[in-house]
Amino acid sequence: MKTFQKNIKLYCGLAAIALMASCKPEITREFQPAQNANVDFSKYIAVGNSLTAGFADGGLYLEGQNVAFPNLVAEKMKTHGGGTFNTPFFSEAQSNGSGYYRLKALVNGQPQLEWVSDKSALNNGVLTKFEGTEINNLGIPGMRLDHSGVGLVSAGNMYFARLLPSSEVGTKSYQDFVDNRNHTFFSFWLGNNDVLGYATNGAVNDNPAGTTVLTNEQTFRAVYTQFIGKLTANGQKGVVGTIPDVTTIPFFTTVTRKALLDAASAASGQTITNLFIATKTNPSRPATDNDLFALPFSSSGLLGNTTGSPAPYGLHPDRPIEDKYVLDTEEAAAIKTHIGKLNAIIKEIANSKNLAVADANAMLTKLKTGINYNGVGVSSAFITGNAFSLDGIHLTPMGNAIMANLVIDAINSKYGTKLEKVDATDFRGVKLP
Repeated sequence: MKTFQKNIKLYCGLAAIALMASCKPEITREFQPAQNANVDFSKYIAVGNSLTAGFADGGLYLEGQNVAFPNLVAEKMKTHGGGTFNTPFFSEAQSNGSGYYRLKALVNGQPQLEWVSDKSALNNGVLTKFEGTEINNLGIPGMRLDHSGVGLVSAGNMYFARLLPSSEVGTKSYQDFVDNRNHTFFSFWLGNNDVLGYATNGAVNDNPAGTTVLTNEQTFRAVYTQFIGKLTANGQKGVVGTIPDVTTIPFFTTVTRKALLDAASAASGQTITNLFIATKTNPSRPATDNDLFALPFSSSGLLGNTTGSPAPYGLHPDRPIEDKYVLDTEEAAAIKTHIGKLNAIIKEIANSKNLAVADANAMLTKLKTGINYNGVGVSSAFITGNAFSLDGIHLTPMGNAIMANLVIDAINSKYGTKLEKVDATDFRGVKLP
C-alpha cells in the first residue's frame, strides 16, 4: 500500500507555510438564491476514482472523505433543491481507514513522514465492509476508465470490494455498480488513472493487472461514450472533469536533478556533476533538467548505492537510474500530447450531451507557477503549495475546495444556476507537525 518510504529527504522551504496560514483574509460572501434552470439536483451522484473519493496522503481516511470535492459541491446544492448526499464514510473507530502519511517533523529543514496505522479499517489487508445507506459518492480509488466495464477488477481493488456484497466481488463491474441509481445529476471524473499509472511508473508497462497501461484513444473514446451514455440515458445533466497534465504535479516536479546532485555531493564530500539515467532509446545517458524524477526515488536509498557493484547507482554510466524512476524528456512530451488528445475526446463527448466541463487540466496547470487565492498563495509545490497532499498526487482539503469551486463554476456557466462557491481558505493545506 505504501508508495514510498516514511522519510522523504527533500529540500523544502517550509517557512512559507506559517506565513500563508497567518494571512487568511476576511471574505464577504454574496449568497445567491436558488433558481430553476431546468437542472434537478435532487439526487446527485459522483462517479470517479480516488480524486472523487477523497483519497489523500497516500491513503483513504475519514478526514479526506469528509472534504472530497463532491461532498463540498453537494452541500452547496442543498439550497438549490439538492437532496441527501451519502458517502461511504469510515466509522470513527476506524477513522484512519487504509492508513495515511503525516508530516512528523523537520530535521535540518528536511521533512520526515510517518505512516499512521492506528484506528485502521484493515483486517489482514482487507478493508472492513461498508454497511450503511445507499451512497452518492461512488468514487473508487484506483479505478481506470478502461477497466470500468470489467467485473474482475473488483476482486483486486479493496476500495471497490468494500462497497460490494461478497457475492458480487469479482463479477460486478464499476459501470454496473453505478447503473440504476435513479440519479438526476452527476459529476464524472474518470480517465486520470488511464495515464497516471503509466506515468508514475516511468512510462514502463510492467503490471500484469494492467494498471500501468496507457489507454489508447480508440478504447478511451469507446468506453467514455458508453459510460456517459448510461449516465445521460434519461436526459440527466452533469459535469465532467478533464485529465490533469500529470507532469505538472509534485510527484514529478519535486525531485530535481540539482537536488539529487546536491544530496549526492553532500553525502560523498565531493562535487558530483552528473546523474545517469536509462531510457527506452539509450541504455545510459546523462540526465538533464528536463527529465522528471518520481517522488519516491528521493527516499529509495538507491542514489549512490554500491551494493553488489563498485559503480555508485545513478552516478556512473554503468549503473544508471532505472527507467521506472524517471520520465525522460521524450516520455514526458509524449504523455502531455496524449493527455491533450484524451481531453479533446472528453470535451467532444460532453458537448454532444450538453454537459458542463470542469477543466481540471487548465486549473492544475496554473498551479505549477502558482496563483493567489483570496490572499493565500496556492501552487503545486510539495508541502508549501497548499494544494497537494503528501503523496504528491492527491489534493489537500484546500485543493479539494478549489476543485469544488471549479466544478461549481462549470455548472453555473453551463446551466445558468447560481450555486454559491466554497471559501477555500476555510480549509487547510498540508497539516504541520
